[in-house]
Amino acid sequence: MLRPVVVGLDGSRESLAAADWAAREALRRGVPLRLVHAWEAASPEPSTLPELEAPRFWSRRIIREAMDRVNERYPQVYLSGEQIARPASDALVAACAEGELLVLGSRAFSGFGGFLAGSVALATVARVTRPVVLVRADETSASERMPGSDDKPSAREPYREVVVGVDTAHLCEDVLAFAFESAAMRSAPLRVVHAWTQSISPGPGAKNTSAQEEAERELARVLGPWREKYPTVEVHEVVANDRAAHLIQGAAADAGLLVVGRRNRPARVGAHTGPVDHAVMHHVRCPVAIVPHE
Repeated sequence: MLRPVVVGLDGSRESLAAADWAAREALRRGVPLRLVHAWEAASPEPSTLPELEAPRFWSRRIIREAMDRVNERYPQVYLSGEQIARPASDALVAACAEGELLVLGSRAFSGFGGFLAGSVALATVARVTRPVVLVRADETSASERMPGSDDKPSAREPYREVVVGVDTAHLCEDVLAFAFESAAMRSAPLRVVHAWTQSISPGPGAKNTSAQEEAERELARVLGPWREKYPTVEVHEVVANDRAAHLIQGAAADAGLLVVGRRNRPARVGAHTGPVDHAVMHHVRCPVAIVPHE
């Protein structure tokens, strides 16, 4: 049975943009699309009290309007919708476990040009075991593509490149698999970014040539099997002595999709996102895929 792409809806512009992005991703992957809206109810059974029945009514409306929108724009996608009477994060984590990936909207982060995930999105990202993609409100099918002759994004142009952040010291096959597959599905270039740091600064005029070359060799070694598996994907490597979050944000400035990893933490540590994930969720403009790994 095919796992669906799952979308968490709350009726906002951001979640509708996420549904559009998810519909296109479902078509690219050849899988169904499942729309989910969670709401906390005193009882799963209908009530005769208007104040208790109102949330159920609005939940149905959110699902219905989103399904109508997706059916109109993407009639080829196999679509289903569901109301879940549970706290939002719990419902999304459970739905994601049955899906291929989860797509959520992220609200604008005023003044910085990026986006800021809300509390539900942050709590969900920290707990899920499948990839999560965060989409901002102004993401469209055209913005996934390169600019046309008029310098404006066009749905007729090739896809923008996929960018992935790689830490060769804590390698994650799931992150690279998601990135290469995403690039292959889009016939898009893949930019692989690796940041290395040196604990002791070199003296005046000295160069970190040997450390840079070693980092480049290590990344090339890691990517070798993936280049063989995906020979049609055009791969560009970026290796620099820099902070990972800073280097990734710069590389993703014109990307169509950014892919980063999130280490699953043991129960005693608690579920949370790392500093790189936190930074890109706040400041990167394109959709961000966060892939959990051990």
